[in-house]
Amino acid sequence: MTSHFTLFMAGKTDTGLKRDHNEDFIAWDAERGLALLADGMGGHKAGDVASRMSIESIKKNLQSALEQPLPGSGDEDISPLASLLDSAINEANNTVFAAGEEKAQQKGMGTTLVVLILHDDRVLVAHVGDSRLYRLHGRELTAVTHDHSLVRQMMAEGIMTEEEAHDSPFTHVITQAVGVREAVDAEIQEFEAVPGDVYLLCSDGLTDMVEDAEIAETLLAVQGHWERAAQRLVDLANQHGGRDNISVVIVGIGPPRGK
Repeated sequence: MTSHFTLFMAGKTDTGLKRDHNEDFIAWDAERGLALLADGMGGHKAGDVASRMSIESIKKNLQSALEQPLPGSGDEDISPLASLLDSAINEANNTVFAAGEEKAQQKGMGTTLVVLILHDDRVLVAHVGDSRLYRLHGRELTAVTHDHSLVRQMMAEGIMTEEEAHDSPFTHVITQAVGVREAVDAEIQEFEAVPGDVYLLCSDGLTDMVEDAEIAETLLAVQGHWERAAQRLVDLANQHGGRDNISVVIVGIGPPRGK
């Protein structure tokens, strides 16, 4: 058991109403405090290969580390566990990129990625691309990650307003993905775990269809029933059009173990 807290996890992935196959892939392991979500893209139906391959690679590389106590502090820039997570993501990138180079039908395949680790009393979050992680603290839902996308970059540079970004044809042009280049630069954050907090990993098939306020309302309405919450979020995305694959993983932090 790697977390000081009781953890509750549930997930759901769905093809949606417009796509003929599902390129998302999700996984979770409450015992090891690990949750992962990937949204694949590129190649001839190879997005599902990239998403599955990346998550399986990361799980394999982190499994033994997550069975141990949290390492002591490393240098002041990044903790040892964050360094291990970064290495695992880079290894996944190498694996997907190599597979794309070997088969013409998989050339250019890649995937977004969100990884959440709850270890001891710490939360680590890594992401690449425009799949997201939200935190529900009390009744307030906030985005922990920020999309690696062209429109967000243009907004940061003052080239585009938020209103213009919403209607931009470049909404889904991402600036980072696992497996499309020889190197990837995952964004990693680390902070204290708080009992009662709820984390939501999701693909853009949810966030394109369902507003943040409605996501928050759904999580609050079925608080504690996370399998039901995951299904309801997928149902909402489909009710609003279901234009893409829809995936969610919900992680609830409960009381300290033994209490």
